[in-house]
Amino acid sequence: MKSISEIKAEFSMAQPSQLAERMRRYADDPRSGVQKLLEKAQKDLDKLEAERDRTEAMKVYEKQYRDCGVICGIDEVGRGPLAGPVVACAVILPEDEEILYLNDSKQLSAKKRDELYDVICEKAVSIGIGIVGPERIDEINILQATYEAMRQAVSKLTPQPDVLLNDAVTIPGLSMKQVPIIKGDAKSVSIAAASIVAKVTRDRMMVEYDSVYPGYDFASNKGYGSAAHIAALKEKGPTEIHRRSFIGNFI
Repeated sequence: MKSISEIKAEFSMAQPSQLAERMRRYADDPRSGVQKLLEKAQKDLDKLEAERDRTEAMKVYEKQYRDCGVICGIDEVGRGPLAGPVVACAVILPEDEEILYLNDSKQLSAKKRDELYDVICEKAVSIGIGIVGPERIDEINILQATYEAMRQAVSKLTPQPDVLLNDAVTIPGLSMKQVPIIKGDAKSVSIAAASIVAKVTRDRMMVEYDSVYPGYDFASNKGYGSAAHIAALKEKGPTEIHRRSFIGNFI
């Protein structure tokens, strides 16, 4: 008979799809330690099933517009910071692929975003990134810069989409059908995927900028107006990546 520690190791190494088989294998083991392992495994399966139900509910728009052709989700990050670019992402997900835990990027930990970024990049049919820098933001304003980044992102997709699922906006200058969805990054798997890729892409850019422009804490604040960032801005002045149209109250 296997020891409880050996059985525990089996459960810890099991993939979610293997848990049910492990539970059947040890269902008749009367030891309390084994029964606790079975209870935990059942709770894990229940959580997994709940997550699958949540993810399936987030496919409602993808299912609704499936007959219209290729569907793309779009989102952006970086409209509010004092420094750095605005980044948009457009993602086409495969219809038959399950990616669990997709959600509004702001609702996920940095570690979970990084994990999902890798999964999305591996499984997506196509991903397009659009980046508009501070100088252009100052020139045309942040809203128009956001639209420009979104158009860039869509233009880089192969194939080109027939339907755009957007987080709350309608993007001018695009001919395909657009579906603006309020809080879409929490309601559509495609928009959620775009939200995550855009967030991770921009965050990594700001970490790199932190080494180029030390003292502003860009690795931590990502260009947003934290107290440390504003103090550095007043003391050291703006860098090349600061948005002049955003920092008039501080310098």
